[in-house]
Amino acid sequence: MTYGDLLVARDLVKSYGGVRALDGAGIRLRGGEVHALVGENGAGKSTLVRIVSGVVAADAGTVRLTEDARSAEGARPAAGARSAAGAWSAERARSADEAGIAVVSQELSLFPDLTVRENLYPHRPPCRFGLLHRGAMDRAARPVLAELGLDVDPAAHLGELPLADQQLTEIARALLRRPKVLVLDEPTSALPAAAVDRLEQVLRTLTGQGIAVLYVTHFLAEVMRFAQRVTVLRDGKVALDGVRREDVDVPELVKAMLGGRPPTPVRRTRAVGDGPSPVVLSGVGVAGRLADVTFTVRAGEVVGVAGLQGAGHLDALAVACGRTAISAGRVDVGGRGLPRTLRAAVRAGVAFVPSDRKRYGLMAERTVWENVTAVSWLALGRGGVLPARGELIRRTGDLTQRLRLRGGPYDIVARLSGGNQQKVVFAKWLATEPRIVVLDDPTRGVDVGVRAEMHSIVGELAAGGAAILIASTDLAELTEVCDRVLVFARGRIVGEVRGERLTEHTLAVAMQPGSTRSD
Repeated sequence: MTYGDLLVARDLVKSYGGVRALDGAGIRLRGGEVHALVGENGAGKSTLVRIVSGVVAADAGTVRLTEDARSAEGARPAAGARSAAGAWSAERARSADEAGIAVVSQELSLFPDLTVRENLYPHRPPCRFGLLHRGAMDRAARPVLAELGLDVDPAAHLGELPLADQQLTEIARALLRRPKVLVLDEPTSALPAAAVDRLEQVLRTLTGQGIAVLYVTHFLAEVMRFAQRVTVLRDGKVALDGVRREDVDVPELVKAMLGGRPPTPVRRTRAVGDGPSPVVLSGVGVAGRLADVTFTVRAGEVVGVAGLQGAGHLDALAVACGRTAISAGRVDVGGRGLPRTLRAAVRAGVAFVPSDRKRYGLMAERTVWENVTAVSWLALGRGGVLPARGELIRRTGDLTQRLRLRGGPYDIVARLSGGNQQKVVFAKWLATEPRIVVLDDPTRGVDVGVRAEMHSIVGELAAGGAAILIASTDLAELTEVCDRVLVFARGRIVGEVRGERLTEHTLAVAMQPGSTRSD
């Protein structure tokens, strides 16, 4: 059977403050097809999904739903058809839900303390005499769970299930609403290979029923495997508009995602130490996350780790700074073996700059000087048991001047800009005089000027003999600061990129399963 358009979004515009997230973007979803939506971080994918699903309102543009998926010719607008502009309301989201749009978000919206059964029916569960009708709930859920290959007891507490089964439970919850349009946002990020195979079968079943599936993913190999069409967003605009999968390949998709940006010039002027490597991982395993990971970082070297979500590169960072225990292998950090805790890692000379500075990196309601001196004083005991406050403030002033931080030692950190808050995090770790620096997305959310300053600091640290290990969602950042980048997939190192081949395009292709090579 030939199906027509189920959803058409046109000319969508959405701004947050001075940042335009969508700039005339749109998408056309046909019944019976898997339509992949891809793009770099910040390309506008999540914003488009939120508008289509009624969670947020666009500043301009339209979203049209049709009643009959079998014929787009002369289709009448459904009751849920609407302008995408206007104030957000709960009714807008309910309207999209009632019109048959179901979304499975990347961040699970489940209740771990409730049973599987209760999670499958968060709204309007079957009732009998005013009580939950568990038998009816289970009868309706059983065939959907079977389609997903999910063999679980409906009475089991969801939090006791593996993460992959929890993700499949959320997909099952969406399918129980019998959607016409199903949005899957990074659905395989936590799934093992066997579960991904099951999902492929489910997608075939759904499209055979005329459902339109919008498949949002960073895994381009999955685009080529699952999708019939693909749309690429770049900087809030459509770079490729619903092209057929057979008419495009992975390098072409990467080119559409990155645009015509020239490769970042490679600059390698640092001397790398010949002595013992400050960071050594040999055959390291972390249950369910890493397998047989081996690499070193030498003094004066900047090594990047890259991969798609769940690839294992962030777990390698966590091992190096004592935040994750290993189940196999050997780790030596700073000549002291495996750090069992973050404090032990700090005493071994490790500095850790996290991606979530507000949660892990700062005491937002405290002053700049209290933040900057916290680790060097409390963890390392520098300055004595009761160091002189004036001395701590003096040290803070020296570091903030070095980093060109706009704010004084007595300023409250929460009142600083995001870029200056990140400089406070850097200053805190520079105060420890680290020999090993672990950076997780160090310039996320900062402007171009601060980013350049942070990169200069990384270069200074490496030139001074520090070993640098860095992960970043910004591939350009890795090409700018790294001597080489280790590429991870499914918990293993699958390649290494260095030298003149260390470009955004090469990394983006290498991160796709089955596309990696070492250079």
